[in-house]
Amino acid sequence: MTKQLPKSITDNLRFLSVEVDSQLANLQSFFKNPSAAIARRILDRSGYAYNLKLRIHTSCVKRLAQCNKGGDSETLTLRALESIATDLDRITELCRDCIKQMDYLTDLTFMQPKAYEAMLGRVRRGVELLKPALKENDTRLALRIGQIEAKLDRDYKRLLKRYVRALKKRKNTEELTSALFVAHSVEQMGDALLNISESIISANLGQPVNLERYHSLQASVETLDTDDDFVDVQVQRIADTRSGSAISAISASDGKDDAYVAIFKDGQKSKLKEERQGVESWHDIYPGLAPKILSYKKSGQSAALLIEHLPGLTFEQILLNESAGLLKETLGQLRKTLKSVWRETKTGKPVSARFMQQLGKRMDDVYKIHPEFRQGPSKVCGRDIASFDSLVKQAGDYEKSLKAPFSVYIHGDFNVDNIIYDPMEKRINFIDLHRSCYMDYVQDVSVFMVSNYRLQILDAQLRQRIMTLARDFYRIARRYADKMDDPSFELRLALGLARSFATSTRFILDKSLARSMFLRARFLIERVLETDPRKATGFKIPVKEIFVG
Repeated sequence: MTKQLPKSITDNLRFLSVEVDSQLANLQSFFKNPSAAIARRILDRSGYAYNLKLRIHTSCVKRLAQCNKGGDSETLTLRALESIATDLDRITELCRDCIKQMDYLTDLTFMQPKAYEAMLGRVRRGVELLKPALKENDTRLALRIGQIEAKLDRDYKRLLKRYVRALKKRKNTEELTSALFVAHSVEQMGDALLNISESIISANLGQPVNLERYHSLQASVETLDTDDDFVDVQVQRIADTRSGSAISAISASDGKDDAYVAIFKDGQKSKLKEERQGVESWHDIYPGLAPKILSYKKSGQSAALLIEHLPGLTFEQILLNESAGLLKETLGQLRKTLKSVWRETKTGKPVSARFMQQLGKRMDDVYKIHPEFRQGPSKVCGRDIASFDSLVKQAGDYEKSLKAPFSVYIHGDFNVDNIIYDPMEKRINFIDLHRSCYMDYVQDVSVFMVSNYRLQILDAQLRQRIMTLARDFYRIARRYADKMDDPSFELRLALGLARSFATSTRFILDKSLARSMFLRARFLIERVLETDPRKATGFKIPVKEIFVG
């Protein structure tokens, strides 16, 4: 980790580590033999640790400015060193906090000083492990540093129980309150060590990772049945989801070539549980479309999935980067796949997607990003103009009369980056299936169309290609609706498009694009409200005008 880094960083980090250990030793001495001289030594040296931290930060920033030569690995290492310096300085700050709190105490004996001496000894051992962990890129030593946090936490809980029992007797309450603050400060030193541990591990792995994620990743990788010829397994972070999950690709190398073998995804247990259930349901309902789950690990409120790596390209990659011939082929295979899925999973149960209800739930998030969209009722040339929220409410009431005459099993988040096509096998696969359910097929149709529109592409020719694809996909869905005798298809699609146009703006900071999407949502809702639902067959979405480059 420290190889080829400027001497100014490594030297100052060493000086800072020594200073932290010195401060911790002084605090240990104060607990053993309290004196004003020791307290003053701790309080008077605040500037030294802070200055060392700043020097490290400055050197890292200068090096980062040249990191186009060093690459992502060096960038992550420098970020890790910045973080380590910050946490080391934080430990010295906590030492000063302890001294300031104990200034209110006249007698330290009731605090159990020996317990604090032992806790500080743990912290010092963690700081001592820092140098070899950095020098040798030793993840095992980094893990040992991180494990100190749990031990300090146990020590703190024992002290907390003792102090709370004493507080209930309502004696020495001021002293006990100060003692609680001191115990908490020492416990927070463990948090700083945990941060340091995670910074080292992140630099070693080449991607940001916390201790819990590291253990989940390690356990998941151990379940892989890789070929004996593969001698090295590597992990590469490839995406972060809006729900907070992190996605990494795991590749195995035989010394010559790398080959992806699995996708690792970790995050909230509830989200990954939904995805696991979604994938398993696809295996039961329509085998071969969803990837296989290789392992599922859970711990507390977190979980990790190891998923089969699917060969091929996402629909988005093909749309933006590949030939017109391959795009046409991919759309053709997607059409065949959807027709097959819809045919095989079709049930006679009418269903409503409740697009306006979905939209209403997300409008607060939209307004947080685009407060200018929140407008009350107004008048233009004497004509009343309803607010967007009132339109959504009216359309929600209107939508109650609209139901798809049947339901099919849908993807639920049918964006262009959740569809994979393998040109070699001519096969479509779906990923990110945590929202799959029996629903109105128009939900997937509308999401797919808007996921194309919202791609932030400025090139006019490419933009036109994207719009053409959206219109072509509409025609595929329109023909299916005609075949299934679905009279309200256009009305439901208009509301579905409005929902997706409006809710997608919360991910778009480009004001021009966001405004065009929001206005399209309003236009579609207004058009629907002008239509008698009994005359649904006469309603047509002006697709060519809406999906224009």
